[in-house]
Amino acid sequence: MGKVILITGASTGLGVSLAVQAARAGHKVYASMRNLDKRAGLDAAVTQAGVSVACLQLDVQDDASVAAAVAQIIATEGRIDVLINNAGAGYVRSTEQAEMADVQWVLDVNFTGVVRCTKAALPHMRAARCGHVINIGSVGGLVGQPFNEIYCAAKFAVEGYTEALASYVTPHFGINFTVVEPGGIQTEFANSVLKQVNETGGMLEDEYLPILQSYIGGSQARGDTAYQTADEVAEVVLRCMEAETPPIRARTSDWAEDLCRIKTQADPDGRKLQAKVMQDFLGL
Repeated sequence: MGKVILITGASTGLGVSLAVQAARAGHKVYASMRNLDKRAGLDAAVTQAGVSVACLQLDVQDDASVAAAVAQIIATEGRIDVLINNAGAGYVRSTEQAEMADVQWVLDVNFTGVVRCTKAALPHMRAARCGHVINIGSVGGLVGQPFNEIYCAAKFAVEGYTEALASYVTPHFGINFTVVEPGGIQTEFANSVLKQVNETGGMLEDEYLPILQSYIGGSQARGDTAYQTADEVAEVVLRCMEAETPPIRARTSDWAEDLCRIKTQADPDGRKLQAKVMQDFLGL
């Protein structure tokens, strides 16, 4: 039986790949985005794949928008089996250079948006005693990286949020939680980083400039070694969704595994730590 899946941030990149692959696997997909005027990429991919996907408006920064989208799906389907919190945005800036308005935006899109959507879907999953919330995190949620401290802080928050929910909601209500940690997605990183830097004031002529140039150059040089296609990452997400016992966390490539190994080697999928927390705090 196909699942009812809500995907956020489905206008481009990974969101499009997730929608297409989930629909191709026989699931009922609701692909959402903040601005429906930007649905052309999704429509083209869906048409090319020969699948059917429902598209709806959902702005992860707007409580009312999130509530309305979830209510629409519940009214139509009666349930949401899987929520994939995919919407997110990168931010490359040193703390000294970052404008506080930008800091709040990064945290709101990447972390608070995850909370908003989960909060809206969770009561319906709890009533059904089943469901799966999959948060698209990053290796930046496990490993702090140069000029990414604000973005990494948001993704670290997603890690803690996912772990905490899994420690008590999963054993009591049968709802699974997973954070998927890509190392990067091809065709998006360099261009999006440079665009974002330019949109927030460009490369500032200060002592950080040569370090930033080194960082961007190194990221571009890693190329295919570090970055995957959106389709490859989507395949990992779907495997997590279809697993009988889903992982708490999952990297999506050998490069990502290698980068995070020092932190993850004792408990790669997070289930040992989940069991310890459940035992120590809840006696389960």
